Amino acid sequence: MGPVVERPAEPGTSGVAELELLKRRAAERIDEAAGRLGALSRAIWSAPELAYEEHGAHRELTRFFEREPPAASWAVQPHLALPTAFRAEWAPPGAAAAGPRALRLAFLCEYDALPALGHACGHNLIAEAGAAAALGLRAALESAAAPPPVTVVVLGTPAEEDGGGKVDLIEAGAFKNLDVVFMAHPSQEDAAYLPDMAEHDVTVKYYGKASHAAAHPWEGVNALDAAVLAYNNLSALRQQMKPSWRAHGIIKNGGVKPNIIPSYSELIYYFRAPSMKELQVLTKKAEDSFRAAALATGCTVEIKSEAHDYYNVIPNKTLCSAYMENGKKLGIEFISEDAVLNSPSGSTDFGNVSFVVPGIHPYFYIGTDALNHTEQYTEAAGSQEAQLYTLRTAKALAMTALDVIFKPDLLEAVREEFKLKLGEEQLLNTKT
Repeated sequence: MGPVVERPAEPGTSGVAELELLKRRAAERIDEAAGRLGALSRAIWSAPELAYEEHGAHRELTRFFEREPPAASWAVQPHLALPTAFRAEWAPPGAAAAGPRALRLAFLCEYDALPALGHACGHNLIAEAGAAAALGLRAALESAAAPPPVTVVVLGTPAEEDGGGKVDLIEAGAFKNLDVVFMAHPSQEDAAYLPDMAEHDVTVKYYGKASHAAAHPWEGVNALDAAVLAYNNLSALRQQMKPSWRAHGIIKNGGVKPNIIPSYSELIYYFRAPSMKELQVLTKKAEDSFRAAALATGCTVEIKSEAHDYYNVIPNKTLCSAYMENGKKLGIEFISEDAVLNSPSGSTDFGNVSFVVPGIHPYFYIGTDALNHTEQYTEAAGSQEAQLYTLRTAKALAMTALDVIFKPDLLEAVREEFKLKLGEEQLLNTKT
């Protein structure tokens, strides 16, 4: 974490009024740019691209900031560690002189899509919300009488759906020296936080021996049998799984022709749990099940893990409270705390980010009850109706960033909670 930034004390009555004016200016700027922002989102939505291949979306976003008036006002690094990652930043005049004392706030953009479904998780809207919030925050700071030393950063983070681009960027140092990060994800409701789980992905390959399935089946070693047994083993394991654990997979390859004993089969499985410690327990049980299927059929087995695990998201309730306060002023109706705790959730590489820098990853309604990862959600993510909710969320993010900047006590509370929660996670994961 960076050092404490030297800024004026907590604002008094006049300071609060000025802060509200800055928030209003942020919202106005987002409304002024609504046409360009909507076009950006639509361009990304119209040409969906898979993880690490988001060249068109990357081009749209980098050009958006390169052409943001006045010309060349955003410093854009078009390629950041990954071909489709980028960094854009802006700081008010004189901020550079503050050196390490300058506060660095980052908005994250995602823009990869799903195979066959396109933007069924609304990542085009995540990109739009991140860009919009950055524009709003910049406009507010430009209108401030004496803007503090702040750098506004936008990070383009590819490959959330597959691979973990944010983990790649963490390893490349892209999140080093950032103070707070912000992003928002489309959903079916508005929530400042949902308990996203840790995730571990594996590919399981069974190798057997081919033979004529009718004339000489006893000469073969059936790799498909191993895959089917493994699938059933995992299904049987569910009885001993905790209610919060998840295991879901597919048989990707099961042979080439019915009259040939399959010599090769392949499964892909995702495992999820509320913490990295529980995830390790679940993964061990699953791998034992995979190996048991190999033993039973006489096959050999290869279990290959994906390059990155996704960590569970560490919540920052201080930031969440500030976001909810701002959101409610904009008409956002948040689900209850009980609903948050009982809501189904997925996984995200933002979880890894939450272990290195305090941040917020709220969810937002886009005008539909359709579920993510469906064709209906793809349609909704490209609709005009989704624009109202996306830009409203961007305003709440920008307003929360202004609170972090102009309320030193809030920033300190955010940092202290981050340290406390991170310590708790580390202690949990080291206990035997």
